[in-house]
Amino acid sequence: MTTLWGKVKGGLIVSCQALEGEPLHGAGMMARMALAAEQGGAAAIRANSGADVAEIKNGVAIPVIGIVKRDYSGSPVYITPTIKEVDELADAGADMIAFDATLRQRPGGATVEQLIRHMHGRGIPAMADISTLEEALEAERAGADCVSTTLAGYTPYSRSLDGPDFELVEKAAASLRIPVFAEGRISDPDQVEKLLGLGACAVVVGSAITRPQLITERFAAAARRSVR
Repeated sequence: MTTLWGKVKGGLIVSCQALEGEPLHGAGMMARMALAAEQGGAAAIRANSGADVAEIKNGVAIPVIGIVKRDYSGSPVYITPTIKEVDELADAGADMIAFDATLRQRPGGATVEQLIRHMHGRGIPAMADISTLEEALEAERAGADCVSTTLAGYTPYSRSLDGPDFELVEKAAASLRIPVFAEGRISDPDQVEKLLGLGACAVVVGSAITRPQLITERFAAAARRSVR
């Protein structure tokens, strides 16, 4: 665990994800994206699905944080929602597993504590994706090894902002004993520097780096505005 924190502390974690139907979807493509991120200085990779995690692990030397995005009827929780997804990621070799640790009802009635215990039983640290300070504190009490602000603004009861929730990161870093990772709507290197200055252990950036269709949309919108 200490070695893992040492590898990522003060660094950039690049989220390499492409959903089904997107141009870069596929484990082989994400492995190449992860390699490019590693060559650019990424301290770790966050990846979606056991297949992507396994392929990326074969191509990079830096840690891989795994998630599985899967919808279940009757629950809004879709980031590593059950023990089934935990096992898929553990079998794929994930160095850490991230999961939705919000206060919302999980599929099958699974609890945050149960998922964390199962991850620890597989010898893998647990990253709790949260949307509020209350959830961060609850995740720490439940035994999470770290929290990430991934879901801030994506639950009905959390603040929805255009950019990162700097205040949540700062308060969580000051309130928790476990590391706090900043994630969500980070689009500028200056924001990365600011979040680390507020106490984040590391910063996770995804769409602004690894989803070219969204990056292109920003530039194309600017072009359209210039000719009005």
